Parts: sequence; structure tokens; C-alpha cells
Amino acid sequence: MANKKIIIGERLIGDNEPVFMIAEIGINHNGSIQIAKKLIDAAFACNWHCVKFQKRTPEICVPDHQKEVLRETPWGKITYLEYRYKVEFNEKEYSYIDRYCKEKPIYWAASIWDTPSLEFILKYDVPFIKIPSAKLTDRELLRETTSCAKPIILSTGMSTIEEVDEAVDILEKYSKGNYILMHTNSTYPTPDEEINLLAINFLRERYKCVIGYSGHEYDLEPTVVAVALGAKVIERHVTLSHSMWGSDHFASLEVHGMDMLYKRIRNIDIILGEGTKKITQKEMEVRKRLKGY
Repeated sequence: MANKKIIIGERLIGDNEPVFMIAEIGINHNGSIQIAKKLIDAAFACNWHCVKFQKRTPEICVPDHQKEVLRETPWGKITYLEYRYKVEFNEKEYSYIDRYCKEKPIYWAASIWDTPSLEFILKYDVPFIKIPSAKLTDRELLRETTSCAKPIILSTGMSTIEEVDEAVDILEKYSKGNYILMHTNSTYPTPDEEINLLAINFLRERYKCVIGYSGHEYDLEPTVVAVALGAKVIERHVTLSHSMWGSDHFASLEVHGMDMLYKRIRNIDIILGEGTKKITQKEMEVRKRLKGY
């Protein structure tokens, strides 16, 4: 049986704990450490708890039939494989990110897409490892990730319930329940009719674990509702501008959106209360005045 609470860094995540907010920078830095730095600054200024990147080994992750496909990019017309290398941070950039985030301080982590990327990220003291939806069915990667003894956050987008069952079986067996499942729809952006937030309840009841929400919608409301439904980890893509070049910017939050979302969900646990019907202290004053006792 999975844990009801998970420790990420020095924070406790789970029932009756504050929501943990992850700003997914991903590859929205467009290969620029200066853009990454500005997004880290923005996440910190907006009181988010963690920034997250994506780490791939392009030669492994890019399908053979796509490697030589030409693509228009800010670096000119180049192959898709060349493009993937252009936006891939390596040791120089990640060592800078590691130092910069510690100075803030703010947590940082990464989604890993292959075994060499896992090994690379584990050189740093990240508080968790993220496995993206696209790799949920990669049993070997799941098994290797459990050996790192860090919390695992697994997104469940574009996966059948049978595939999620199989992934959870691996995590239960080898990570001793040290994982969080994220309800996700992998469409960018996700139309309202496909968000299906009630799946948060379904996942929590089925797996008895901490559930989060990774949103790819335009608006803030679905993420706010997800927290009200019990999501304890929130992940949203972030960008400096929707007009920047790249596939993920349009479905990402700009800085003012990050600030608005934090302010809208920070008090949800307080607003929801403990769930029993009772007269509050302030109500007692009104009761005495209007009822006389």
C-alpha cells in the first residue's frame, strides 16, 4: 500500500499539507541559460516551490524516422535531431542551475526520458525524479528509477488504466510506495471537455496514494478546481511569453499567471476546512445576537 504522505526535500506532501507547486520550465528556455535563469527568478518571486526541466539523450529519444526531418528553428532550417541537441542542457548548464537554485533557495528537478539522463540527473541532489507520461510504459526505466531511493512523480497522460496499473505495480514493488501519481491530459493545450478532473478522485481511491495534477490548459480555473478536489502537487508549464518560439509556450503560464495561480490556491485548504458541520467562533457571536443564546 502506498504512503499517504511523501517527503520532498524538507516538505511533507499529502493530506492536510500545503500544495506543492512545480513550475515546469521544460525546454521553454529554448537552449538559453539566461531565459532559464529568468524563469527560475519568476518561480521564486511567485512563491512556487520548485522548477523543473526535461533531460533527454536525443540520440536515444528521437525516433529514427524523425531524426533527419528538417525543421524551421531560431537556428535556421536544421534536422529534428540537431534541434533536440540545441535545446538540451548539459553539465555546464545544470551545474549553474544547481548553484543558482540553492542560492534562492528553490528546489529544482527534471523529467528523465532515458537511462543516461537518469544517471546524469542523479549527480545532483534533486528532491525527486519525474517520469513523464510518454515513459509510463517504459518498464525498464521505471525499475531503474526506483533504485535511486528518491521520491518518484509519475504523470499518467495518454495511458490506459491497465498501463497505469502495471506502472503502479512496479512502483509499489520496488519503491515501497515512495511515489506520487499526476492526473494529466497530454494534449497541448487541453480542451475543457477532456480535462476530466474527477479522475483525481478515481486515482486516489484506486491507488491510495498522493495524487497531483499536471495541467496543460489555457486557464487557471481547472488547476484551482484540481486542488479543491484533492491534488497535492500542481505542475504547470511556465514561459516568459506566449509569443516565444517553441511548441510548449502557448499552453504555458506567463509570470503574471503564475502569481495569480499561487494566490488563488494558497488558502484552499483553509477554505475547505475539516469537513464537519459545526458553529464557528465568529458564528457564536452572531448567534447570541440574533437568537439570544
